[in-house]
Amino acid sequence: MGIPGERTATEDVAPIVRLNRVTKTFVAKRGTAVTALKGVDLSIQSGEVVTLVGPSGCGKTTLLKVLAGLIKPSEGSLTLAGEQHLGPSRKIGVVYQQPLLLPWKSVLDNVLIPIKVQKRDPRAFQKVAEDLLETMGLSDFAQSYPHQLSGGMQQRVGIARALVQDPEILLMDEPFGALDAMTRDQLTMELLRVQSEFRKTLIFVTHSIVESVLLADRVAVMTPRPGKISDVIDVNLSRPRTLGVVNTPEFGAYAAKVRQVLEDNNPEEG
Repeated sequence: MGIPGERTATEDVAPIVRLNRVTKTFVAKRGTAVTALKGVDLSIQSGEVVTLVGPSGCGKTTLLKVLAGLIKPSEGSLTLAGEQHLGPSRKIGVVYQQPLLLPWKSVLDNVLIPIKVQKRDPRAFQKVAEDLLETMGLSDFAQSYPHQLSGGMQQRVGIARALVQDPEILLMDEPFGALDAMTRDQLTMELLRVQSEFRKTLIFVTHSIVESVLLADRVAVMTPRPGKISDVIDVNLSRPRTLGVVNTPEFGAYAAKVRQVLEDNNPEEG
């Protein structure tokens, strides 16, 4: 049996993301060292959807920050398309748990923020931003302000903003966690449609077993802190997927397998 997260030897296409023995240690108050991640191995192919699931505090968000280039690993290496990844990159778009929209800017201007931060001409990307808002069903709200939008609409703006620079990889940190169940389902279906259309590599952090299976080609299950990947579960459900697949025996079997791995990782909570 191979290292968790490694693809089979028959795969001859180099992964777009490769984490090799990644460890991240923080220095807490009074100089105490806290290891959030330890020896994380994971390879992800271009266009693949991988969900990260694990208990609270296991390092999922820390791992996403490492992938985004926002923090550097203490040990190990991270490569993107075969090149060492050392900091923020145009190849990566990030969607956070909260939309983090600037309240004094219009929806369209919020989508264009990554372009302005990189000191590129926003006029050259306005049509791209407008097309993304149309894709997200927000064309009529381009000149609205964040306070005029619902939570789900704000998160759609966040997704459009992450896509405006045409990244190869989309990182999402529990983006639907604060939404009501119906809106969450709607946005999950929207994300599946958008991923199918744009074929981005998607790495999605969630606490929800159902969400992890519904979205994923593979579910990477993390251990309690210090977090590492204990198992990677292939989800061989056909695409396109609908919410109805959740009620099938096949889906139930995958969800049960993820739940079992989580329980095995946390025997005292089982």
